[in-house]
Parts: sequence; structure tokens; C-alpha cells
Amino acid sequence: MLVLSRKETDKIMFPTLGITVEVLRIRGNTTRLGVDAPSDVPVQRHELAGLKSIDFASEEDVKSKLSRLLHAVRRRLDSASLALNRLHQHLEGNSDATAQNLVLEVFRELQSLDSEATDAIDESKSPLAQVLLVENDDNQGALLAGYLRLNRFDVTVAHDGEDALNYLSLHAPPDVILLDMLMPRCDGPCLVRGIRAAKELAQVKLFAVSAVDPSSMDVPLGAAGIDGWFRKPVDVEHLVGEITRVLGINTPPELN
Repeated sequence: MLVLSRKETDKIMFPTLGITVEVLRIRGNTTRLGVDAPSDVPVQRHELAGLKSIDFASEEDVKSKLSRLLHAVRRRLDSASLALNRLHQHLEGNSDATAQNLVLEVFRELQSLDSEATDAIDESKSPLAQVLLVENDDNQGALLAGYLRLNRFDVTVAHDGEDALNYLSLHAPPDVILLDMLMPRCDGPCLVRGIRAAKELAQVKLFAVSAVDPSSMDVPLGAAGIDGWFRKPVDVEHLVGEITRVLGINTPPELN
């Protein structure tokens, strides 16, 4: 067996077979691979080799279906708008101002829906910031990561300080690191010291998300240590608000 260590965008090639394997993305303990192979060479995940009834859609298939759905929504919106326009013309000679205003209100809502549908795909591709969440409790990590993703943050989860340091050594610095202070292997204070000692991470904002009191940890507050401290159970709306404020992010109205 050939064992190789690869970073993001690195490739492994099998010239005689016409196969190329590329490391697309590394997030914590998960690596996303891209496999380019001739059409007559089957490529299959080993754990699914015996499953014949499952059709796995490619990323392009998903985008194509989403695009068709968007066009279908637009056609329906156009039809509804035309019907409302005819109704409004019919009511113009009517003295019932309330009915006319209601028609205009519905028309404006349809226009807003069309605009939001158009922006939906592009917005999903533009995260507000890159966040590394360091949390050894899987449930708490999943809940917080899910909420951050709903607010358009790109989130990577590391399960302890050692995983976080390994991730940081292989990737571009995130905008924000959120970390628990009580973790196995490399705990919060150990991770803070490691991050603050690295010049390439000098601009990263570091926030503690922990049930422990700041005074019980040997970690300074400020640029040399923790930029902010959030006690568990964390107020996620307040946390998101502070992240966007510190980073100077102007969020859309629906995310405020």
C-alpha cells in the first residue's frame, strides 16, 4: 500500500489508468476528494459497493435541479403577476380603494419573493466569514455549528486543541476561532498559547465559549489572549451579533 500525505488542491495521478485524485477540501477529520476517471472506469465508495438501488447525484446535478426549480418558481411568479395586473386594471375604475391596495400589496410580495429566489443561490455561495469551532462535545458542537451555518458562516469543527492546531497548520487562517476551554489533549489555554505564538494567525479573532469562569483560566483577555468570552449555555444570537460586530460585517436584514 502506498501511503501519502497531501494538502488541499494536491493531486495523485495514475497515468496509465487515466485517473486523477484531487484533495478538494480538508475539514477537521473529514477530507473531500475529487476523482476524475474515464467513463468506463466505475468509481464507488467501498461502504456502498453492495447498494444497487441508491442514485447519488453529483454536485452539478444538484445545481442543475436547483436552477430548474428557480426557473419554475419564476414562471409561476410571472403568471401570478400577470393575473394580478389584470385584476388591478379591472379595479381601477372601481371606487374600492381597499381592494386596489390589497392587490398592490400582494404584487409587491411577489416581487420580493422573485428577488429573494434570484439571490438564494448566490448568497449560499458567499459565507460571511470562516469559523473554526473547537468543541469536544459532539452535540454542543453540532448545534452551535448548525446555527452558525444558518447565519451564513462557513464552519469547520475540530474536536480538541490538537485537532485545531493540525488543521491550522494545513489551511489558511479562519476569521474567527471559537473554543471550549476544557478539552482533552490540548485544552483551551494550551491552544490559545499556540495560536498567539504563530505570526500568521495574528489577525484571527479568538473567542472562548465555555462554562468555566474566565478568572479560573490562566488566559489573558485582549489581543494577547482571548478577544471575548461567552459563558455556556451560550446566547447564540448574541454570539453571532458579536462576531459580525467585531469583524465589521454588515448582515442582511433577515440575519439581524
